[in-house]
Amino acid sequence: MNGAEAVIACLELEGVETVFSYPGGAVLGLFEALSNSTQIKNVLTRTEQGATHAASGYARVRRTAGVCIATSGPGATNLVTGLATAYMDSIPLIAITGQVSTSMIGTDAFQEIDITGITRPIVKHSYLVTDVKTIPSVIREAFYLATTGRPGPVLIDLPKNVADAECRAQIPGKIDLPGYKPTFKGHKLKIQRAAKVLQNAKKPLIYAGGGVVSSGAEEVLQELAHRIDAPVAVTLMGKSAYPFRDGYFVGMLGMHGAPAANLAVSECDVLLAVGARFDDRVTSNVEKFAQGAEIIHIDVDPAEIGKNVEVDVPIVGDAGAILRDMLEVLEPAEHQAWRARIESLRPMHSDAYADLPGAPLHFRDVIRKLNRMTKGKAIMTTDVGQHQMVAAQFFNAGRRGGFVSSGGLGTMGYGLPAAVGAQLAAPDDTVVCITGDGSLQMTMNELATAKAHKLPIKIILSNNGNLGMVRQLQKFYKGGNYFGIDLEGNPDFSKIAEAYDMAYLCVARPEEIEPALQQALDNGRLTLVECLIDCEEMVYPMVLNGCGLDEMVMADKQ
Repeated sequence: MNGAEAVIACLELEGVETVFSYPGGAVLGLFEALSNSTQIKNVLTRTEQGATHAASGYARVRRTAGVCIATSGPGATNLVTGLATAYMDSIPLIAITGQVSTSMIGTDAFQEIDITGITRPIVKHSYLVTDVKTIPSVIREAFYLATTGRPGPVLIDLPKNVADAECRAQIPGKIDLPGYKPTFKGHKLKIQRAAKVLQNAKKPLIYAGGGVVSSGAEEVLQELAHRIDAPVAVTLMGKSAYPFRDGYFVGMLGMHGAPAANLAVSECDVLLAVGARFDDRVTSNVEKFAQGAEIIHIDVDPAEIGKNVEVDVPIVGDAGAILRDMLEVLEPAEHQAWRARIESLRPMHSDAYADLPGAPLHFRDVIRKLNRMTKGKAIMTTDVGQHQMVAAQFFNAGRRGGFVSSGGLGTMGYGLPAAVGAQLAAPDDTVVCITGDGSLQMTMNELATAKAHKLPIKIILSNNGNLGMVRQLQKFYKGGNYFGIDLEGNPDFSKIAEAYDMAYLCVARPEEIEPALQQALDNGRLTLVECLIDCEEMVYPMVLNGCGLDEMVMADKQ
């Protein structure tokens, strides 16, 4: 077989069932080989960026590495945003790009670009394959790197002549990469020290991030929370890390977090951070973050420990493995007064908003109703903006991989292609994409991909006619000098729906929410539900720059 056929054969051996792609001259051989595969389904997206986001959504729902393929030059560079999105959120991806023949590299040939150099800061590793004999080992190593330790994207750049060359290489056995030895088991003495700190706590709090989900540690985290009688706050990436119906769950923390979660961080005396990286949207002013707490930090990436916040007990390793070891030495504890304090804070969430006079429809009511109607069992993907934060506040992820959103990079346009990937990963599940009129138009062309594959995705569109989150920032930081945010020229979304053979429903009043959502959930079709939202609507609470989590702006202070 030739190099291109070897690539596809190796993907099959890795268990790949779906790839997201956009063809071009430099990958003709790969696509010919792919056309002969009986195992791998090819999904033609409408942009290469859409391919990376779809592969990301697929990876997060399937809990495996997503795969995307693009040609050289602009095809490769169009992957950059998606790779950066996956890198920031620790999502395992394999991106395969075509490249000009090795003899042409460095000559500024047609559609030549140094994609390995461009993407070096946003991938775990990259390969430029110059010898066809290395293809099997490169593919094995790429999947190993993408899925072990802290997951992330890996790029494989394949020149045309290498793809066409004859390949007789053998599939390697065990992967052994000098210099890459991710830590799985935590340090025994540090685990014992952490257990002692937790055992002496009077007001313990668990802060769970996306690493809990990546590790598959949801159940052991719940067991530990019950063992030490500790409430649990989650990050945006950790939305599905803890069951929302469990009485210990206090919601998302951070800039737009639940008041109970933010105040709990400010009042706790021990903070156990698991698979989280203390990013600025969670901590706000680090000098005011968890000031009275001893901090235990569990993370598989040693570079994250102590990077943003000084910690008292650092433990490097897999979240699930470390939590299981902690359970072996932790005795049951009770913190009735602390739990009662947390319960007293919960009603503040409903007080965070104030109704706008003359604005009949609020997007939070749409998400609340959707949450009740799906009972948290749907897979929700989101774009980025106010609608994302409202979804994070009011939708409860009731299944693994049930909340799929761009966290670290904050990528507008992520939601729809991620929904495509999620629906293909879980064809029998309900997939709902929460988006805004700004975000949807970033990757609206992926409606064609959803149509082509007859995907019954439900798209809930918050249409407020402007870039709502930027408007909110201008309100607080620029004295209400609103500029460059009016989405004048928005399309008639009902006609967009018609063009893509979608069911279309419009919601303008509260009494229209439930009938529209019920119809959308029941019709088995690709559906757009457009919600007409006032441009003045804001997301509360909000922690302003320089403030602590206990200094939230509530609606009555606007």
